[in-house]
Amino acid sequence: MEQVVQVIDRCCTFPLIERAGLFKRVLFNYLVGNEDSHLKNFSLIRRDPKIGLSPAYDLLNATIVLRAPEEIALPLNGKRRNLTRHDLVDYFGHERLGLTEKTIRQTLADLSNAQPEWERLIGVSFLSEALKEGYRELVSSRGRRLGFVGN
Repeated sequence: MEQVVQVIDRCCTFPLIERAGLFKRVLFNYLVGNEDSHLKNFSLIRRDPKIGLSPAYDLLNATIVLRAPEEIALPLNGKRRNLTRHDLVDYFGHERLGLTEKTIRQTLADLSNAQPEWERLIGVSFLSEALKEGYRELVSSRGRRLGFVGN
């Protein structure tokens, strides 16, 4: 994941804004089980005169179907599984991305506050009941790892 940060710093017009967006995208992918978010899923787009990250795409839970042991596709802090809050927030958010405490807190709050809607969407999805339960448990357990209250 650190490679993506280097590309943002080298190529984007407003790297700090893109870093904050990358942080949110990485946490989202982790939370929902998108362990298939490879380098090809991070693109740059030019909207004259600005260059930035393209809108997020290919956002899906691959974990409940593929049952891959990895939690993320691109290594973060040298790891692709057994990620902790330290890896995602302290190391990646603070150290590698240089985000402010306010930005990190707001990103975590946004994702935590979205969990009831995720629960609703999982409930009305066309997944089997077993896959729905697996999805709910995944989002809940990863939310707890990030310190979300009520998970």
